[in-house]
Amino acid sequence: MAAKQIAIVGGGPAGLMAAEELSRHGHAVTIYEAMPTVGRKFLLAGKSGLNLTHSEDYSRFVTRFGKTAERLRAALDGFTPADVREWAEGLGTETFVGSSGRVFPKVMKASPLLRAWLARLEAQGVRILTRHRWVGFGEDVLRFETPEGSKVVRFDAALLALGGASWPRLGSDAAWVDWLRVKGVEVSTFRPANCGFDLTWSEGFRERFHGAPVKGTVASSGAGAIPGEFVITRHGIEGSLVYAHAASLRDALEKDGSASLLLDLAPGRTQDRLARDFARQDSKASLSNRLRKAAGLDGVKSGLVRELASAGDRGDPLRLARVIKALPVPVLRPRPIAEAISTAGGIGWNSVDANYMLKAIPGVFAAGEMIDWEAPTGGYLLTACLATGRAAAHGIGEWLAH
Repeated sequence: MAAKQIAIVGGGPAGLMAAEELSRHGHAVTIYEAMPTVGRKFLLAGKSGLNLTHSEDYSRFVTRFGKTAERLRAALDGFTPADVREWAEGLGTETFVGSSGRVFPKVMKASPLLRAWLARLEAQGVRILTRHRWVGFGEDVLRFETPEGSKVVRFDAALLALGGASWPRLGSDAAWVDWLRVKGVEVSTFRPANCGFDLTWSEGFRERFHGAPVKGTVASSGAGAIPGEFVITRHGIEGSLVYAHAASLRDALEKDGSASLLLDLAPGRTQDRLARDFARQDSKASLSNRLRKAAGLDGVKSGLVRELASAGDRGDPLRLARVIKALPVPVLRPRPIAEAISTAGGIGWNSVDANYMLKAIPGVFAAGEMIDWEAPTGGYLLTACLATGRAAAHGIGEWLAH
């Protein structure tokens, strides 16, 4: 029997993983990628250390996907964090667990892993056609614009793995949304996830502290109380601790019109202790001296208190202690979606069957960030992209078999 022709649109992790699975089972797979090379966002993520997955207990790992955890569970069960590590090591990339529980390649970079992965795909017969930009559906065909002009592609099954809407310069521009909506696929509006936020800093604070890391804090929001660090930027706040609260802050802004991140600037000291230590200070001493001597705060932490606490709070020992343990940082809006690490929104789960096929377009499947799910940074995003790509490949195999 002739090999089935599978078209995969998008050469990111989800598309590449699906191509690996399908070609391993004897199907003729072609990947169509709009950019000059595949895996561009994957490579960018690996510039500062490729976070492949997370080492925490799997029962805890699956909860990181919030309300979509139940729908993602079957895919994640099929390609767990342990499977991700084994897969990477099978491609010659040894991994290690960092102090935060995150899993990285020992070489840290993404490029060696991607090179080995592409070599495996080539050996399994996968064709990769770059500079092939998908421009929608024709009558039972996919239409592409290429350097040689327009092209139509017929297929036995197709997988769409085009990513969300963040980092559009790397290929994830969400141009496909209207083409799927016309076909009857529910697609919710993309929103930034794992993003920074705008604040109104005073000019003096901005000039003095932009770029400064804020370490040794615990931040609280609807997402809970989480320790970590973040960075002051010219426009607001950025960094891993902010990303952990991004979904909660974004949703609160949309629902209530306002949101604040609460900072415990001295997590090693109780409020009562701080209040007593401030009460012992000379009331005529400067705020900077009182913060340093009573709370151990200086630099950017001291600057945050001066910037965000009221005059009444700064002058009263008990109120100042309360502020240091729960300093409200009022955020105005998320940074633009093009800057976000990832996105929420996309193809609604009601439009996708258990095998990741689009119910409105039989024979066409979807995987990765095109679908409406989100997760924090820490390896969760990449693991889910790989897992849904693999699950969609299995779904394609089952659909073709029947």
